[in-house]
Amino acid sequence: MSLPSGQPQLAELDFDRPQLLVVVDTEEEFDWQQPFGRNNAGTVSIPAQDHAHAIYDRYGVVPTYVMDYPVATAPVAVRYLRRLVDAGRADFGTHCHPWVTPPFAETVNNFNSFHGNLPPELEAAKIRASTDAVAQAFGAAPRSFKAGRYGLGPQTFDTLIDLGYTVDCSFVPHTCYTASDGPDFYGTPERPFFTDTTRRLLEVPLTVGYSGLLSALGRRANGFVDAPWAQGLRLPGILSRSGLMERARLSPEGFDASTQCRLLRAMVAQGVRVFTLSYHSPSLAPGHTPYVPDGAALEAFLRCIDRVLDCFQNQLGGAFTTLAGVEQRARRAPSLPVAVGH
Repeated sequence: MSLPSGQPQLAELDFDRPQLLVVVDTEEEFDWQQPFGRNNAGTVSIPAQDHAHAIYDRYGVVPTYVMDYPVATAPVAVRYLRRLVDAGRADFGTHCHPWVTPPFAETVNNFNSFHGNLPPELEAAKIRASTDAVAQAFGAAPRSFKAGRYGLGPQTFDTLIDLGYTVDCSFVPHTCYTASDGPDFYGTPERPFFTDTTRRLLEVPLTVGYSGLLSALGRRANGFVDAPWAQGLRLPGILSRSGLMERARLSPEGFDASTQCRLLRAMVAQGVRVFTLSYHSPSLAPGHTPYVPDGAALEAFLRCIDRVLDCFQNQLGGAFTTLAGVEQRARRAPSLPVAVGH
């Protein structure tokens, strides 16, 4: 899948301290090991977000819940999230899983689970349906968007701009999903950027990067660790265990606190100033994602979040912000053209 085209403009942000924000993919529960299905629309895990707010309230973290159609149309889920937003403890935005979002005009399969693979008119209709549901639930139009499965397509940004979005957070640097029919993010920036010269839409990428003595090689050689020959030689694991080069994501899903803190230290040293910690809302209720199968795993998941926030604040001197906060600063900052290659 090809990404939206344009002339990206890197936002020259002048934060004097590193900034971290939290984005939660707020979605229905489904079995990640099974095929996608339209009937998987349960949202019983949403109130379990209280587990994380016991931590966030101590640090003053205000997460952004980007929610999809099943969540935005579930009364219990909306009441819970609306209380958080009204109390200033959360922000809201939109997420889109096309297989559970009307209109239901496509075949449900892996290819179509990336909404950027759909015909542009159908993709736009699904994003519009999700947007309208979120706006009705919160009494205000959402301004932040995150593509389901990171599935941006060539026309996605045009649709988002038409619907009034000003921030997207779908890019996954140093990552490629083409093997499963998704987008290729190799060569995309690690730092926030405007998607074109008009500066109508700001992209705030997920935090994915490299640590270790050879981290610069990983950043420059897109796809190096994913190459079949490297996988066959188990080179990524060897490099990681040796401390030479480790690719990681800022997320408690699949990455322990020590790994995430190494990543933060490395990227701060590389000059990065904006970081996004992300996970999926069902992970806060045991049994809904592979990352949290039981109560003990949930406790470990929460300890991981706590340790990473503590490391960022107390070891790296970081502060906490939101997507809206980054956008506000970015719109005051100058920008520079940036070359993006896939």
